[in-house]
Amino acid sequence: MPNILILGGTTEASALAEALALRGDDAVLSYAGRVASPKAQPVPTRVGGFGGAAGLAAYLRAAGITHLVDATHPFAAQMSGNAVEAAADTGIPLIALTRPAWTAEPNDDWRHVADIEAAVATLAGARRSVMLALGRMHVAAFAAHPQHRYLLRFVDVPEAPPELPDHYLVIDRGPFDVMGDVALMRDHAIDGIVCKNAGGTGAQAKLIAARQLGIPVVMIDRPSLPLRAEVHAVTEVLNWIDHAADLGV
Repeated sequence: MPNILILGGTTEASALAEALALRGDDAVLSYAGRVASPKAQPVPTRVGGFGGAAGLAAYLRAAGITHLVDATHPFAAQMSGNAVEAAADTGIPLIALTRPAWTAEPNDDWRHVADIEAAVATLAGARRSVMLALGRMHVAAFAAHPQHRYLLRFVDVPEAPPELPDHYLVIDRGPFDVMGDVALMRDHAIDGIVCKNAGGTGAQAKLIAARQLGIPVVMIDRPSLPLRAEVHAVTEVLNWIDHAADLGV
């Protein structure tokens, strides 16, 4: 019988956990631990890191895992690299459940940058009202430009106030809708957005709202990830568990 470890934290990981639970498959969903109150899941969960690729490999062996699914955030490059290395070390088949990247559409005003540092550099200049749609991990870097007023949206109340002298914090959990994001941006007179190219539909509303309002977006491109088998749908993962893994795909 399959025994699946899902490296999660995304809506895709939750959807896969639900599908596996409906089938009666044994599965564990692992969270990195960045969200204080993660969504309840129909399968057992664990929280925290593994101790690098070697620690993940040790867990896979000890837990009798037969299939490894990387459904982490597209920017979780370290974890994805560890998954590839651990799968190679243990011989356990690995597949990535990913979401296609966002692409600009007509009337979008996007400036592509490679990383957080480059995104911070784009904000040099006069005072603006900027929405940082990045979660809480990288907010402190934008203190390099304290002249701006920043709009932040977190899932949880932070333990300490963000290190930005002028900010407004919204506590909310997606998925978000276009009407709500248009209203939010208008209420705060937003004239710039910084976000990561996470892809998917759960956080896409802000981009549609920016298009409608003519707001420019600084888009942080995805990091390079190691080569691995990759699919975009839960049904494809289920098929892989049932058949493709046996073929070495």
